[in-house]
Order: sequence, then C-alpha cells, then structure tokens
Amino acid sequence: MAVQPVVTETTFNRVFIVDDDDLFRESLGLNLAEEGYEVVDFANGESALEFMMSGEEAEAVLLDWRMPGLDGLAVLRRMRECRIQTPVIFLTVLSDEIYEEAALKWGAVDFIDKSRRLPIILQRLKLITEGVKPSADSSGQTPAVIRNGPLELKTDISRAFWDDKQIDLTLTEFAIVLFLVTQQGGDVSYRQIYDIVRGKDFVAGYGPDGYRANVRSFIKRIRKKFRDVDDSFDGIENYPGFGYRWRDQAGKGGGA
Repeated sequence: MAVQPVVTETTFNRVFIVDDDDLFRESLGLNLAEEGYEVVDFANGESALEFMMSGEEAEAVLLDWRMPGLDGLAVLRRMRECRIQTPVIFLTVLSDEIYEEAALKWGAVDFIDKSRRLPIILQRLKLITEGVKPSADSSGQTPAVIRNGPLELKTDISRAFWDDKQIDLTLTEFAIVLFLVTQQGGDVSYRQIYDIVRGKDFVAGYGPDGYRANVRSFIKRIRKKFRDVDDSFDGIENYPGFGYRWRDQAGKGGGA
C-alpha cells in the first residue's frame, strides 16, 4: 500500500522536482529548500502525475526530459490533457530546437541546461513565482495586454503574438521582449538584459564582459522566432557596444 505524502500548510513557494537521477534530485532539492522553497521530489513521471492528479499543487514543476517510462514531454502532455496548468521548466542536456519547439507547443515555459548553477534556476523560478512584471501605465494599473503595431504581449499569460500569430517564446525570452518594449524605444544595456536572464549582479564567466555573448545568444534566438512567422521582422535593433533597443512598430500594420 502506497504511503501518501503528508502535506502541511506553508507560506513557502512549492516546487515539484521530477528526475530519475537520485543524486541530482537530492542536491537540487536541498539547495532549493535552503532558499525557502517547499520541495516535493519524484523519481519518475508516473508518480509525479499520480500526485498531481490527486489535487496537489505547486508553483512550478522542474521536469527532466529523459527518464525511463514516461519521458518529460509525455508527462507534460498528460498534465495538459488533465488540465493541470502548473508551469513547467525543463531540466535537460538536449539543445536541439526541435525539443524546445515540441515542449513549448504543450505549454512549457522555459528550459535550463542541467549543468547550470543554482542562481540561474532560482532566477527562472522567480520569474514564475513572482511573475513577469511590466511597468504600470499612467493610471497606475499594470496592463494585461501591451500592443505596439503588429506586436501583442499578453502579460497575464506571458504570451507574445505578431500579426495574430503566436510566437513560442520561453518565459525568459518573453521577459526580455517585454522589458525592451516597455522601455519605449530607449536603449537597454547588455547588463540589464543579463540581469533578467540570470538575476541581478550575477557574476558571469570569461571576464567582466563575459555575459555579452550569452545575451547575444538570447537575442538571436528571439529574432529567429519572430522571423519564423515574419521574415521581414526588424523589431530588435543593436546599439553597438552597449546593448539593444526595441524599434517602435506603432506605424506598422498588424492584427487588431
């Protein structure tokens, strides 16, 4: 007879870790617990699904891609089919875009290389648990939808659309686009973008400017995703030596 986990009321953010690597799961769980998260971990997708389908909830699920039995994508598909909408971050060593595309289609919000350090995982969790927060408008209200020409950002669900076509951005990529757009054409430095990705004051490798290559990689991926639906997309301009800016699209046509 299976022993049911004892669930106690807590004010901490709750995270599920689903990974068949016992040492990785234990290490990550202990680190997250030290940061104030309540952690429930599972060695396989089947037990995690059973727990979630019993009504247990979390702020986020950290999900391994490669597992025996149900792999990570199968777990995500089952979750969505059962209307379990908990945000999912994949922990993976797979870098091929085909994996990311498949997972985003089923509602994953982000990907993290399993070799990344804890502060990076914490920053991604922070984006989920605290939300992607745009600036308040002149009335003091946070807009649920931000439009700029063909661009539409739905901040309540962290989804981006271009000419009414959804752009499959990860939560981190959405946060970068949102930040660029809400700067109203102002220049955004590499460091400001890197703080969104890695957390404020995170120390990058490869010297004092080591973060720039990382930021360029993110911008390249974002541009490609927009150009996949509009090959003339030119919304992100480079300010050489400093960073990027969002090109005002207000005069361009687009979906209503």
